[in-house]
Amino acid sequence: MPWQAISLDTILNRHAHRPIQQAVHIIMLRITNIKLPLDHSSSAIKEEVIRVLQLQESELIGLSVFKRSHDARKGNLIFLIYSLDIELTAEAEARCLAQFAGKGSVKPSPDMQYKFVTEKLTNFPQAEQQRPVIIGFGPCGILAALLLAQMGLKPIVIERGQDVRQRTKDTWGLWRDRQLNEESNVQYGEGGAGTFSDGKLYTQIKDPKFYGRKVLTEFVKAGAPEEILYVSKPHIGTFKLVKMMENIRAEIIALGGEIRFGEKLEHLNIVDQQVEGLTLSSGEVIKTQHVILAIGHSARDTFQTLLEDGVYIEAKPFSIGLRIEHPQSVIDKARFGEHAGNEILGAADYKLVHHCKDGRSVYSFCMCPGGTVVAAASEPGKLVINGMSEYSRNERNANSAIVVDVNPETDYPQHPLAGIDLQRQLEEKAYAMGGSNYNAPMQLVGDFLAGKASEKIGSVTPSYKPGVTLSDLSQLLPAFAVRAIREAIPAFERQIKGFSMYDAVLTGVETRTSSPICIKRDKISFNSISTKGLYPAGEGAGYAGGILSAGVDGIKVAEALAMDLLAARQ
Repeated sequence: MPWQAISLDTILNRHAHRPIQQAVHIIMLRITNIKLPLDHSSSAIKEEVIRVLQLQESELIGLSVFKRSHDARKGNLIFLIYSLDIELTAEAEARCLAQFAGKGSVKPSPDMQYKFVTEKLTNFPQAEQQRPVIIGFGPCGILAALLLAQMGLKPIVIERGQDVRQRTKDTWGLWRDRQLNEESNVQYGEGGAGTFSDGKLYTQIKDPKFYGRKVLTEFVKAGAPEEILYVSKPHIGTFKLVKMMENIRAEIIALGGEIRFGEKLEHLNIVDQQVEGLTLSSGEVIKTQHVILAIGHSARDTFQTLLEDGVYIEAKPFSIGLRIEHPQSVIDKARFGEHAGNEILGAADYKLVHHCKDGRSVYSFCMCPGGTVVAAASEPGKLVINGMSEYSRNERNANSAIVVDVNPETDYPQHPLAGIDLQRQLEEKAYAMGGSNYNAPMQLVGDFLAGKASEKIGSVTPSYKPGVTLSDLSQLLPAFAVRAIREAIPAFERQIKGFSMYDAVLTGVETRTSSPICIKRDKISFNSISTKGLYPAGEGAGYAGGILSAGVDGIKVAEALAMDLLAARQ
């Protein structure tokens, strides 16, 4: 049989029906750490597999790329690193498994196909009253709703913001015209806060059941580039996310789900620590005993509502800081040397951590190559910023948050919502420093390190819209954060040449790195520890930190809810 390049999903689907115990032999192997030069030929992957595994060409039936990353640690000597799924003849497969037994570089490919926890449920008890309700339609709520719909459970989604296209118009209203829509903005609406970001789709969470693969596969079905299935740091970008959200929404509706935009949770109806329904701001009451709470990290008024309704909440650590901008060419040169601008490598990113002398940590967060700094306010009279990139990542500047950890045990009062109070204080101060018109306070890195206010913009043009106001950012952040960032930036220079360049731009304030609260849940049932039938999930509840991990958490709570419904049916 001649060699052929075939997709991984095609191969896995072809053999997914075959029970392992009945298989004559394992039909796929995964080989890792295939290292090739950046400019390798199209046939080099096949040739290297044959060399490493000592195969005859006729023994290799097909292969597909599972993961591709790059190793740029040696400056101008950059390698591409591949993990591959390969199909061999039965004899070659047995020989390779024996030869590489215990070495880890060649082993059976895992079955990554998603397995539903239950068959499609129909005619479940008290059908209308038992329809699950999802509060929030960000990545977590979207995946939870999609999974429940695929299982026949016809979820109802309540989203305070607007659909993604109207939301985009509302968001541009702030960026262009300084008009904030308090219910439809960067934080609220279809797609969640991640819609106006770099669209990063990688995470460091443990994922033994390959839920992340389910998320990525659904995104590809909805229109995401197929490369997100194999590149090591996949991203989508805002414009592609918009169309994806619409396609996923259409599937949920086609499967019997219902999505209501511009609807807001007024309070939960809880009887004897059991959810019995919820009341919307319109006054409508929805009866249900199953509510997934996927409200995102900025739903401050809803956090207050939940606390008043008796849901257990506790404060948790988060981070505060500034956004730093450099010319993307500086980062590319520092990371890739003479290969800067290579199409395969794309715009360079970085991930930096510095442990300060006083024990605090400073780290880069939400690094956006070839992106822009954006206004991310959701409350009037307050200013907060974020970063975003389009899929092309071809804007002039790179930007990243440089943030310092804050802890409820040491930095603010131990009240469940005290972290929100700290966020608001900093955002109010940033709004005033910017001129009380949604301009962001800005300072050159050199001036920040020297301890003086900036008087003019240098060679780096700030990307933030609607505009910036030259300031002294040491007057914005707490003293401990200023000290920590001043210590970290020179340390980062040792890792990325040009990082501390005088004309690089700092803009404030970054406060929405993660939720400042945790809505505690049982580790097995995923129910709130105080309220049965309430499933806290995603970033807002403290269980995720990005698009992919939020989507994975949405799958987990949807499975838990489905199993509870199945138990009630029996």
